[in-house]
Amino acid sequence: MSANRKGDRRERELVNLLDESGFAVMRAPASGSATERDLPDVLAGDGERFYAIEAKSSSGDPIYLDGEEVASLLFFSRNFGAKARIAARFDREDWYFFHPDELYTTDGGNYRVKRETALAEGADLAELTGGSARTTLDDHADG
Repeated sequence: MSANRKGDRRERELVNLLDESGFAVMRAPASGSATERDLPDVLAGDGERFYAIEAKSSSGDPIYLDGEEVASLLFFSRNFGAKARIAARFDREDWYFFHPDELYTTDGGNYRVKRETALAEGADLAELTGGSARTTLDDHADG
């Protein structure tokens, strides 16, 4: 399966999880390449919390985001009035969420999320959505 198809599938998975948690959700497919505008992958809100989310997934390798991608997310979030979040998903793991300031920054100004960091320090879906019960991938077939 191509990386783009897997990324699209993962973004749809995240959209469905947020929707099931009571959020209104919109996905901007191919946001990075389809437009010159600074658009996040996902916008989500529930009337109290509003998020602009850049979603990334990996089979196990660290996830890297370039500095421009993160700067675009922060710019959009600030102007839209949403909280910026990086959503990281490693195979056979749940989604974990970070503010860009919580991520490791490389000497070149890029950002990195390791699997171990996501599991130990990332906010899970329940923390992000204010839910009391954690929704896991076991509840949603990977397909």
